[in-house]
Amino acid sequence: MTKSENLIKSLIALPHEYEWLDFKESWFSKDEVGEYISAISNGAALCGREFGYVVWGIHNSTHEIIGTTVNFDKDVNHEPYKHYLARNLKPSVAFDVENVQIDGKRLVLLSVPAAKSVPTKFLSQAFIRIGSSKEKLSKFPEWEIRLLNILSNGIPTIVSMAAPDYAQELTFEKLFMYYGAKGVALRKETFKKSLRLLTADGRYNIMALLLSDANDIPIRVSVFSGKSKADTLFSVKEYGNSCILYAMDKILEYGDAINIIQADERGRISERKDVPLFDYEAFHEAILNAFIHNKWLGMNAPMISVFTDRIEILSHGGLGLEQDLEGFYKGVSIPVNEILASIFLQLRLSERSGRGVPKIVEAYGRDSIKIEKNFIVVTIPFNRINVTPFELNEGQPTVNPTVKATVNPTVKMSKNQRDILAKIADNPRITLTELSELLGLHRATIADNTSRLQKLGVLKRIGSDKTGYWEIVE
Repeated sequence: MTKSENLIKSLIALPHEYEWLDFKESWFSKDEVGEYISAISNGAALCGREFGYVVWGIHNSTHEIIGTTVNFDKDVNHEPYKHYLARNLKPSVAFDVENVQIDGKRLVLLSVPAAKSVPTKFLSQAFIRIGSSKEKLSKFPEWEIRLLNILSNGIPTIVSMAAPDYAQELTFEKLFMYYGAKGVALRKETFKKSLRLLTADGRYNIMALLLSDANDIPIRVSVFSGKSKADTLFSVKEYGNSCILYAMDKILEYGDAINIIQADERGRISERKDVPLFDYEAFHEAILNAFIHNKWLGMNAPMISVFTDRIEILSHGGLGLEQDLEGFYKGVSIPVNEILASIFLQLRLSERSGRGVPKIVEAYGRDSIKIEKNFIVVTIPFNRINVTPFELNEGQPTVNPTVKATVNPTVKMSKNQRDILAKIADNPRITLTELSELLGLHRATIADNTSRLQKLGVLKRIGSDKTGYWEIVE
């Protein structure tokens, strides 16, 4: 397979068109092709890519190879068409047109270098792609300013972009504590340089803000009472506004706490089987990837949403600039934030083996990772052995049917007590701490209610607090 065939196959494997990529079937217009070259060249510069592409013979929504009759080898007003395009592109653009055969069908690949020092123009007009349409750059001044800044200063990163003026008095005590706890030396005299926390003009950058003791970046876990965000928001757990290393650890601890071990006695012959609610390794890798590859420039943190049937982990920014889809799934990772990724490696939070995405795919398949233009969502489904703790009954949360069937209906209980029994029915070995995390109640409240349930005669504790289990009394 030729290099061009491989390139086209990698392009059609992408989930969408981009500012630097367009698919056409057999559409052709003499001047609009030149306008597209301008738009693709400027789009490639905006996205930090060396080249942009237009491919004819591809269905633009399904990315199916259908073939094309488009022909660049012709004359326009007695002038070779390619020469006509080149003459009207300013500054000069060394575009390339190639005919490629794939599966017996003819395709046309137009490769366009990214704009360099100034926007690329055709017939004295610069163009850009907004969504799936081609527009004059002058109609979008914010994009024009952004493009000019990139052409002058390069693609902004969390290292090159300065933190806001109000965030230039930063402290890093938590960062030093974290490094110390990991047994990794961090020298006060050189850490700002070694961790790349300063811009070229000596100001704290976004990286420094992320690792500082206090920032204004909220990192939340939102817990919903149903299967969508339209359902009641049960609780919001705030882990941000501080060093993101600690925030990430707290989210991982939360995931560990809610990953209850369930007793699977279906088809039991001898010993029961203990089954976790979800694959914690896949969850762990998804959280790590979300923090490492998140587009922090907009001060937007990863979003973690917990539903009754799954966890969704959203990171902003989509795939890295040079990341191809197949390489992504196989673990050939190109970090969005290279310096942040190196810090995670230094602290042994991640590794170079590239096992993160393959682990998620192994556990839940490729469909568990949704890749969009501006974000990536990883879904960690729950593997519930018993009925879910809450079922909606005419819009009201009701106790697990197991509890309703076994507890004397004449016993009056509060909602918290019914909810506690529902959790215990699902997992008799659940701890007070796990109940506290799952129900969003203080541990003292859980302890008080379990004590009351025991006094009511509907709950027993069998064995010790550490190794025992709960029993619901019929």
